[in-house]
Amino acid sequence: MAGGRECLIPVLLLVLHVLCPQGVKILTICFMGGSHYLLMDDVSRILQDNGHEVRMFRQIGKGLLPGYELPSSPYAVTSYTMDKEYLKDNEEFFKKWQEEMFSGRAGIQIFLDVMDVFEKECQVHMNQTDILDFLKQEKYDIAIINTFNPCTFFICKKLGLPYIAISSGGFFSSFAIGLPNPPSYVPAFPSHLTDQMSFLERLKNTYMYFGPYMVERTQEAMFKNILERHFPDSRPTLHDFYQEAELWIFNTDFSIEFARPLLPNVQCIGGLRAKPANPVSQDIEDFIAESGEFGFIVVSLGSMISSIGKKDLLMEMNSAFANIPQKVIWRYKTSQWPEDVKLAPNVRLMDWVKQNDLLGHPKIRLLVTHGGLNSLTEAVYHGVPALGIPLFGDHFGNLARIKAKFMGEYIPPNEIKSENFADAIRNIVGNKSYKTSAMKQRAILRSRPFPPDKQLVGWVEHIIQSGGGGHLKPYSYQQPWYQQYLLDVILFISACLAVIIYFIVKVIRLLIYLMSSNRKQKQN
Repeated sequence: MAGGRECLIPVLLLVLHVLCPQGVKILTICFMGGSHYLLMDDVSRILQDNGHEVRMFRQIGKGLLPGYELPSSPYAVTSYTMDKEYLKDNEEFFKKWQEEMFSGRAGIQIFLDVMDVFEKECQVHMNQTDILDFLKQEKYDIAIINTFNPCTFFICKKLGLPYIAISSGGFFSSFAIGLPNPPSYVPAFPSHLTDQMSFLERLKNTYMYFGPYMVERTQEAMFKNILERHFPDSRPTLHDFYQEAELWIFNTDFSIEFARPLLPNVQCIGGLRAKPANPVSQDIEDFIAESGEFGFIVVSLGSMISSIGKKDLLMEMNSAFANIPQKVIWRYKTSQWPEDVKLAPNVRLMDWVKQNDLLGHPKIRLLVTHGGLNSLTEAVYHGVPALGIPLFGDHFGNLARIKAKFMGEYIPPNEIKSENFADAIRNIVGNKSYKTSAMKQRAILRSRPFPPDKQLVGWVEHIIQSGGGGHLKPYSYQQPWYQQYLLDVILFISACLAVIIYFIVKVIRLLIYLMSSNRKQKQN
């Protein structure tokens, strides 16, 4: 649905490169907290360090990164916060959301509830007139957006900017951007299957194949009023926004993912946050040293989860830790620990952990994780087995892949008991094959021809220098759905076969009639 203005974008990008080949103005947009923000912060820093002028447009508020102190930023930042009443309501929603996740009820409806929150936020984002006017006057050359919140697409459209889309999760949006998804060996997003499926599993996978498509349609209906209000002339759809991206970057790697078909406008550069470890602080080193040969494990259920609101789950985990020989460093907000629960003697609580540095420590034995891609990629980078507690979204599929690669196991939160949780830890730590598999995946990740930061910079600069990503997009983006799936060809061939069969039947009937007539004449 590109108009005249959109047609000028490739030309403007190319002219810009000729006039200013050393650096361009890049706007990064992130309306999410937690690992989504940390990833976009890395993206912004890398591009800034490579000679580009970067500004991040972000929303801030309570719960962005609980326990984490934002370091000074080398790039410019434009931010705003929602009003106190909204923040209070959002905090209540987040508490209920956590209760649902820790109870094992994090299905599609929870995802849609999150989208409903985003839709309300987007109404505010789109009305930040002063900020949007300022960003428009700055004349940025391209935007790089975190796509989990669809509103980032709308902001780019409002500013008239071409954009590169970064997916911080798995291939959930693969259906929308036209990636081939053969259900015979590519697991559907909500299926939690592997690439090696039995007949019944392939039957299930085929049934769930259209799940992401239906979710996209529901999302689109939720944001319909915003689209109609702010884009009354072009009336774009969410599907249009997905396909208008100059490039799609997925925060994953095939050391974790199953091999699958991609398109030229899709690149996987997982591992931006996985780096060589720095030494830990002396007090942590002293705590780890007390573990002797048993080593230690790290427990972190995501950058946004600083505590566990479900007390029975907390007690089961704490009891399990008390029955293992390893030391435990648990990322947990100390002020929210229940006073009537005695902390296991081998556990140390920390409001925030430098997870990458801990995973690079020689005495690390295991990562207990929610299954986010940033955490799993760091575990792969350092060759550390994982025990997953999937909570939401892509966590289940990510951990299913980790289990399939024999790098770890996972237990849904509603199934955790002290005994089975402690047994799972002992099994993974004691079975050397998990460590061997983790080291194999580490070799795959680390031996890539180009590190992820170089890939990021190279692809962004390629899009700028080539005047956009049109040359990477398949023609299928312009085809109607019936042509794309060859339904017109199938219909034509079917019609031809029907006509041929019709005439064959007619000829056979005529021959039978003639033969029977001749027989009757002879008998007479």
